[in-house]
Amino acid sequence: MLETEYKFGEVHSLADQIQPAEDHPQFHRIFENSNGGAVLIALKAGQELSEHLAPAELMVNVIEGSIEFTMANKPHTINAGEFMLVGEGVPHSVSAKADSKVMLVKVKA
Repeated sequence: MLETEYKFGEVHSLADQIQPAEDHPQFHRIFENSNGGAVLIALKAGQELSEHLAPAELMVNVIEGSIEFTMANKPHTINAGEFMLVGEGVPHSVSAKADSKVMLVKVKA
């Protein structure tokens, strides 16, 4: 069953759905079901998500700003308008190089 606060057929601006906060990264779920989902993440410059394992196959899409995405100990800079694919179970971390908004799409096999 799809879990979401949005209705099918409505148009929304991704960037307007979330704002970064001074104290910690912000998360906002767009939708989720047993096969995955999409979540927005907002980070102020310098905020980080410590290393963790990808819970599913991921598409990391930077909407605004710039992040350093370290995957398997290799850093990658991802800027607004760019994306990266990540395999399930891969260790990764995130550091915001600027105030940033990211859409994370998760797909479970």
